[in-house]
Amino acid sequence: MVRSRLRRSLAPAAAIAASALLLAACAGEPEPAATGPTEGGTLVYASGDAEPTCLDPHVGGNYPQALLATQFLESLVSRDADGAIVPWLAESWTVSEDALTWEFTLAEGIEFTDGTPFDAEAVKANIEHLQDPATQSSTGYLAVQKVESVEAVDETTARFTLSAPDSALLESLSQPWLAIESPTGIARGMEENCESPVGTGPFVVDSWAKQDRVTLTRNDGYASAPGDAAHDGPAFLDGIEWRFIPDSASRYAALQAGEVDVIDNVQPDVLVQAEQSEDLVELDAPRPGSSNRIELNSGKAPFDDVAVREAFIRSVNVDDAVASLFQGTAERSYSPLASVEPAAYSDDSLFSYDIDEANDLLDEAGWSEKDADGVRMKDGERLTLTFPVSTNQSIPAEVSLFEQLQAGAKEAGFDVQLDLLDLASWYSALGANEYDLVSAPYTKVGPDVLRILYHSDGIVPAPSGYFANHSQIDDPAVDALLDEASATLDEADRAALYEEAQADVLEGYYILPLYDQQNHFLLSTSVHDARALGTVSTPSFAAAWLS
Repeated sequence: MVRSRLRRSLAPAAAIAASALLLAACAGEPEPAATGPTEGGTLVYASGDAEPTCLDPHVGGNYPQALLATQFLESLVSRDADGAIVPWLAESWTVSEDALTWEFTLAEGIEFTDGTPFDAEAVKANIEHLQDPATQSSTGYLAVQKVESVEAVDETTARFTLSAPDSALLESLSQPWLAIESPTGIARGMEENCESPVGTGPFVVDSWAKQDRVTLTRNDGYASAPGDAAHDGPAFLDGIEWRFIPDSASRYAALQAGEVDVIDNVQPDVLVQAEQSEDLVELDAPRPGSSNRIELNSGKAPFDDVAVREAFIRSVNVDDAVASLFQGTAERSYSPLASVEPAAYSDDSLFSYDIDEANDLLDEAGWSEKDADGVRMKDGERLTLTFPVSTNQSIPAEVSLFEQLQAGAKEAGFDVQLDLLDLASWYSALGANEYDLVSAPYTKVGPDVLRILYHSDGIVPAPSGYFANHSQIDDPAVDALLDEASATLDEADRAALYEEAQADVLEGYYILPLYDQQNHFLLSTSVHDARALGTVSTPSFAAAWLS
């Protein structure tokens, strides 16, 4: 699903329009693009996301890596605009009756840009790389936990043997954190591979000037577009200059001045302002996976008490805060899942603002005294909540939202301590369990993200040290539902199980849903035929061209 605003300047092919996420518009008649794709030119992309510390998305596995990796790495499968899995580097696949054996038939004649053949041995090497603790993978590692082994049956057949059925296997394999890299490139070691991973994609990593830009050049031999692509040859662009400009105003100014062609992480006020522009196009591609939400750490006091969790949620007025701060660019969510996920379940009655009810709940839970600052007390302890916030992952409007919630919770007697941290310090705080509240969006194709986030296994850190169950839910009933859903291939039965699991999470007041993960891009009208992939909504410039 891609919502679009601003004036349309693209004239994409009908095949893309039918099967891919595209740039479109709500107002005015589309202006025709120049007379067909034009070769040449360098597209300049300005990112506000944190600069990756490693360009290999197998290492760690965050969204800034995915944004870049989409340009030079490719996956075994992809997903179209309707959510259907489509072929990519794997042409077809079969699954055994017991769902424990998957065989992938691979595309022939494909080479990595270092000349290494793409074959079943390469697929095997990649899965083993993800599962190797030394790789320090989190997102990819968690996605292939049920893969017991991969066998290269022959050059074009890779056989996956699973320890248990995995209904999310294809969804997981479509993600850029599981993209296929050259085994020769991997063998160079982590340091060199982090600098310039080698893939089969339309572009190649040429250089990386830290704190400034990554330079990508065209792969002239490119011939492996996903099944929903309208253009399957080499890119029209000569290359991409991927700049890192953390400041939102500076990014927008550079776009307006024509110094860059595309910007991401566009702020609500800028989106509203850009509505009036005749020279900009918005690509609004919400991410799949979880909603943006605040997780309440139930693994320790005070949120080990469900009454205190509910009291906090009742004490904050999220509806008004989202409406005022996001200016119509985001809608309030009441679900653990992003609205683009068909299995999303919500119950808004659980999240109504009621300060009187919050006060009553805290009184009943024993937090009935207050100190001179109005902060509630119990057995000599203040009701203080530690809330680390990553300044690299949170846009200014979101930080303002947290500040409004902080002020609202204070009326009920909560002392919310916002701690603004860089990304590394934020990860350290989570790993040390030094948090009571946290906002940690998780992007994953499909509802299996619920298993990653809320199964008790998710309290155990991955080799990278990261763990995903930040609300620290340890509920056998929730575990059982998520295990059964993971093993269920029937879509209707799977959705029903996920709905029940979401109801348990919401009714336990483990999370406070906020809104969908935002993915707003602004493009100059000189950029044509760019699209967002139907996997994790990262932009693809494989068919893009400049006029």
